[in-house]
Amino acid sequence: MGRYFSVRQVAVIVAVTLIISVGATFFVLNSAYNAQNRYIISFDAETVDYENVVKFNQVRNILKNDYYQNVDENKLLEGAINGLAESLEDPYTVYFNKDQMQSFLEKSQGSYVGIGVTVNVDDRGLLTVIEPYEGSPAQQAGMKQGDKIVKVDGTDVTSMKDENMIISMIKGKENTKVNITVYRPDEDRYLQFEIKRKRIKASNIKSEILDDNIGYIKIVMFDSEIASYFKNDLNSMLRKGIEGLIIDLRDNPGGSYEQVVEIADSLLAEGTIVYTEDRDGNKEYKYSDKKMVDIPLVILINGNSASASEILAGAVKDHNRGKLVGTNTFGKGLVQELKLLKDGSGLKVTISKYFTPSGVCIHGTGIKPDIKVDVFEEYRNLPVSQIPRDRDIQLQSAVEALLGEIDK
Repeated sequence: MGRYFSVRQVAVIVAVTLIISVGATFFVLNSAYNAQNRYIISFDAETVDYENVVKFNQVRNILKNDYYQNVDENKLLEGAINGLAESLEDPYTVYFNKDQMQSFLEKSQGSYVGIGVTVNVDDRGLLTVIEPYEGSPAQQAGMKQGDKIVKVDGTDVTSMKDENMIISMIKGKENTKVNITVYRPDEDRYLQFEIKRKRIKASNIKSEILDDNIGYIKIVMFDSEIASYFKNDLNSMLRKGIEGLIIDLRDNPGGSYEQVVEIADSLLAEGTIVYTEDRDGNKEYKYSDKKMVDIPLVILINGNSASASEILAGAVKDHNRGKLVGTNTFGKGLVQELKLLKDGSGLKVTISKYFTPSGVCIHGTGIKPDIKVDVFEEYRNLPVSQIPRDRDIQLQSAVEALLGEIDK
């Protein structure tokens, strides 16, 4: 049983009661007041040092009484909640306030007001532009692939660990302006852009039929509706007689776990697609059924293919369902779950690691292609979409590999 400290020992005014129990941390809403009409925070003495509880209270009182301006204790508490997530030092576990939560949900649905870029966090924690959308405000302003976003409206964002925290600052009301400072590594200089926000409707899938009856589908990101669009496009091309399929996952930073599983299910024979394992060793498997689209398959990958892209690539590779062509993938093998809180805020928390069907966790290492092909040096800092088709040697190699499978 935990030891409860007196109000004098722990005079923390909060809107929730936080209970830290042996082996678990969880939040409980508490509507009860003590005699002084205050909410109380309580800790389990088996897991929390009393000195830390006292220190927390001391810091709170110093800020409340000695800071040179009046302190809003709700803001202090909001910061403390954010600090709970940050203390784990996991760039993928993040607390979102109400506005940030709305921004995150808009992004996952593929429509939002912003500047129109695909981004990812690099290995140094910097938000990096993967690709400005065609005709977007960002492209028109001159932003390029590889630009590192370092300031938004004068605020340094290099210490912010989650991309969505920065994205929420970049987004805003339509036709308002945002000032963004980037570092451009290939030119070793900083650039500042003033960009007018516009409503962005991201087109996250592009399909066409190439020569030799080869179907081509590029998935930009696994948004909340991508599986249905993928199946519609694929079925349309099958009716037109394609004999093989190339799925282009280059520069795809990931997205919905459920959506990529649904796409993989349509491509694979019966078996494991992916499985996850939590901290207690509990495993959860996702399986494909017997029904599948049985045509030769090639997956295009590169260093910006991450998360959900790697789930699909790893499953195809382990099932020997097709060839992977390109360069090593990013290496993100962690699964996050979005927890919606009652006031409209939320917590994105890493709950498990994922493994390919053969039992490999690719976190930090990525997936190697079966056929390694890099882009020409002149296009190394460009998004794949800006490489001329006749100079895209990765795509050309994918076509050659697919034709070899078709001719067997």
